[in-house]
Amino acid sequence: MAAGEAVLNGHTNGTAAAESIHAVKGTNDRPRSGIKVIIVGAGFGGLCAATECNRQGHDVEVFESFKELKVLGDIISFGANAGRIFRRWFTAKGDRISDRLDPVSIKLQGYGFNIHKYDGELVMNQKSPPPNPEAPVFNGHRGEYHSVVFNYVKDDLGIPIHLGCRINKYFETESEAGIILENGDKMTGDVVIGADGVRSKARELVLGYIDAPKSSGYAVFRAWFSNNDMLVDPETKRFCENGDTFNGWIRPDVHFLFSTIKNGSDCCWVLTHVDEADIDESWSFPDKLEDVYKVFEGWDPLCKRIVSKTPEDKLVDWKLVYRDPLPRWVSDGGRTMLLGDSAHPFLPTSAQGATQAMEDGVTIAICLREAGKDNIPTATRSFQDIRYERVGKVHKTGETTRDMWHKADWDAVKANPESIQMPREDWIHAHDAEMHAEAVIGQTMKKFTPRTPHDSGRDSSTHPTEEVEQPLPPAVEVA
Repeated sequence: MAAGEAVLNGHTNGTAAAESIHAVKGTNDRPRSGIKVIIVGAGFGGLCAATECNRQGHDVEVFESFKELKVLGDIISFGANAGRIFRRWFTAKGDRISDRLDPVSIKLQGYGFNIHKYDGELVMNQKSPPPNPEAPVFNGHRGEYHSVVFNYVKDDLGIPIHLGCRINKYFETESEAGIILENGDKMTGDVVIGADGVRSKARELVLGYIDAPKSSGYAVFRAWFSNNDMLVDPETKRFCENGDTFNGWIRPDVHFLFSTIKNGSDCCWVLTHVDEADIDESWSFPDKLEDVYKVFEGWDPLCKRIVSKTPEDKLVDWKLVYRDPLPRWVSDGGRTMLLGDSAHPFLPTSAQGATQAMEDGVTIAICLREAGKDNIPTATRSFQDIRYERVGKVHKTGETTRDMWHKADWDAVKANPESIQMPREDWIHAHDAEMHAEAVIGQTMKKFTPRTPHDSGRDSSTHPTEEVEQPLPPAVEVA
């Protein structure tokens, strides 16, 4: 072993556990770590963290405020960097979770993405890349996907998920962390992961202050509905008769995206627009179609025609709220941490919010395994070190995509139509969170390993005992 090399939990560089890349169907034969992980929030980030912690040998419990599972929401996207993760999850029957998500996902290989100017002019058709079975891409109904993953965690993995549990307080000591529920029950573990969104009370413990949301200046009208009324209109039925479709219309400060899914049986659309209304902690509201029509004045009439098929009870006005960037995701004591939207909410135009939360879940599970039960703060600080810079860069793409559309120079676009296509960058989608964490965890832990007496003569810069200050990510907005 090289002089000064950190050794935690029997490993020196993370490679001793590289076999975690190769899942065993329906089993988890990894030795148990003895680490008890409490996860607050049963969204995609929390459920991924639960699954990955289970894969890495930790004991997990999940606490969620909703009282029952309901199929809610509309369109959500998971990039290839999430598809790799889903593909490594095997059910008790031996099939992959990715195989269960595929049948309810949009298929655009034969259609692509039609991008229009707001007046109806077709600017370009962006072809869909060929599918990669090792890293599938999923776009579909948030609630349907969530049901698949939730039931996998609860039934196939047997991880306890406690519903109807509202958190009154997070706390930690030198030896444990925990939560106190509204009913007074106290739960403790070695580490607590706050994965319950931007309103998580874990943020206050981690930051030491309460940060209030602010209006971003934008909102999104959105809806998901069946194709019944679309089929009776000759102008709209073509979107539902020939497989799945994806179309967008763009004008300054507004973009409208419309998809048909599951062979055209379901329809969904989102309309991002300027909105200066004051908001509080509740930013999702029912709305009226008349409010949507006002945004469409001067647009291609087809846009209003599509929206008119929406049952009004399916329409939501979703305020995009802003929060100050977080300087850190880990508490002073190192036993409470933030994950997903709790730490880094994304703009919808990034199409990476849920996927980045999943990358978080994969990474913290490996960090905990490598650091071991006696070195939880080393694990959580290593997690932040590994994830912080990448998350900030991916987050920025949500802003650049939105601005590319909302500030389009149409003369320049006419000369180069590809300048307005939706970005799909390899450094984002080709990333393998598990392989990356395994490759860097050993070196990363050295930064946070407490010094021992025989380290006294070494350069302290290689063995800091406090959390390394991280650069601030770009300002965050919440969808």
